[in-house]
Amino acid sequence: MKLEEYKTSILDQYYKEEHRPQFHFTPESNWMNDPNGMVYYEGEYHLFYQYHPYDTIWGPMHWGHAVSKDLIHWEHLPIALSPDENGAIFSGSAVVDWNDSTGFFNGDSGLVAIFTHADQYPGSERPRQRQSLAYSTDKGRTWKIYKGNPILSDIRITDFRDPKVFWHENTKMWIMILAAGNHVRIYTSHDLKTWNFASEFGNEAGSHAGVWECPDLFELPIDGKNISRKWVMIVSIGNEPAYAEGSRTQYFIGDFDGSTFTNENSKETVLWLDYGRDNYAGVTWSDVPAEDGRRIFIGWMSNWKYANETPTKVWRSAMTLPRELKLVTTNDGVRLSQTPISALESLRKENTKLENIIINENAANVLSNIEGKAFELRAEFELDTASVFGFKVRTSKDEKTIIGYNVSEKKLFIDRQSSGETSFNPFFACNHHAILEPKQNRILIHIFVDWSSVEVFANNGELVMTDLIFPDCNSQGLELFAVDGNVQVTSLDFYDIKSCW
Repeated sequence: MKLEEYKTSILDQYYKEEHRPQFHFTPESNWMNDPNGMVYYEGEYHLFYQYHPYDTIWGPMHWGHAVSKDLIHWEHLPIALSPDENGAIFSGSAVVDWNDSTGFFNGDSGLVAIFTHADQYPGSERPRQRQSLAYSTDKGRTWKIYKGNPILSDIRITDFRDPKVFWHENTKMWIMILAAGNHVRIYTSHDLKTWNFASEFGNEAGSHAGVWECPDLFELPIDGKNISRKWVMIVSIGNEPAYAEGSRTQYFIGDFDGSTFTNENSKETVLWLDYGRDNYAGVTWSDVPAEDGRRIFIGWMSNWKYANETPTKVWRSAMTLPRELKLVTTNDGVRLSQTPISALESLRKENTKLENIIINENAANVLSNIEGKAFELRAEFELDTASVFGFKVRTSKDEKTIIGYNVSEKKLFIDRQSSGETSFNPFFACNHHAILEPKQNRILIHIFVDWSSVEVFANNGELVMTDLIFPDCNSQGLELFAVDGNVQVTSLDFYDIKSCW
């Protein structure tokens, strides 16, 4: 074989392993979990991530690294941070030090990473977690570890990790929100090196069905109107054996004055970011330009119930689609919405469009001539007499994933019990749901299906469900269905999606 033929053959196989996502971020090889250090700087979106470069299961944590100009097409870069004398490199964040408050950049700007160093207390098996800094003067290509590390520790707290740092313009201070077991703690700093405790939040608020991790804190306008704004706090909670849902993410809405967060809902109120099983540890990008105006989120698309066991080879784990977060007014109050970033439209191929179709149990499958492993599907349903309706995706004789709506119970659900390979963990095969109110007697469902995932955005992202699936590569059928009556599909758009790799 000639050299050029060999190169072409290798490229043809690149990112083509069984279950390998085609338009979601995955490492080239080995283990990945939480997104870290997400920052925009000089035309590039940086994505760092928890990475074990020597195995496909969790191990000594490094920071993997990739960059993108559009959050869709990614360039893999060398490992950014590796374990050192202070421990492994756990989760954290990155910021642009625009005014050289650290003194690292000789009056210019540069990137600063704030992360958790993890080891054990000397002579003990007790975990030790301390916060540290690294900085880059070359757009994140190489990193220098700060000689004054660690910059923040607290011997009283064992779970003390995942710092998310941002600049608070009103107080002209750096703010750090940090997970501390069953709550978060907030610190302030002038220079990113010396931190002062400001407040804590969450001892009795929200869900405590697991240790708190990976917080974020940011401000958003309500319904796009800057005259009315609220602060959003995101907190992930770890896996506890007593809860079938495993690890998941909640959020709080309220106010922040530069030192204290005030929750506007009752302490018993629990707001879930995603009602699927596979969206965890997500946070948002720092320093997205003001003229862009978006708050962009990405999560780890897995669950600690089974993350080390999913049936992939070469690599393990993917990220969710990047999503724009907004605050919208609903019947229940102000809530977060999530919509896929518009850049995903660049991956669309041919469009199949249908309008004003009646679906019932006796109707032929109008999508029988469509097959796909990676596609986008957007449909609006007008409720009629059907008790349940929706889609069956990645179908074959023995496999299907059902994305449906139960009209009387007002529940959107995903049933992955027959979605493909499920035997690797008893918690994986499941049918789960969430309340979704119709809008003017209609339900809008926007679905992204990849080689090993489904992401469902309902009613313009007011409800989101993200699930892994592991179907056979030949399970590519698609079906519209209705039970016990009719449902009208007022519009449907189907797009094949090309690989971003």
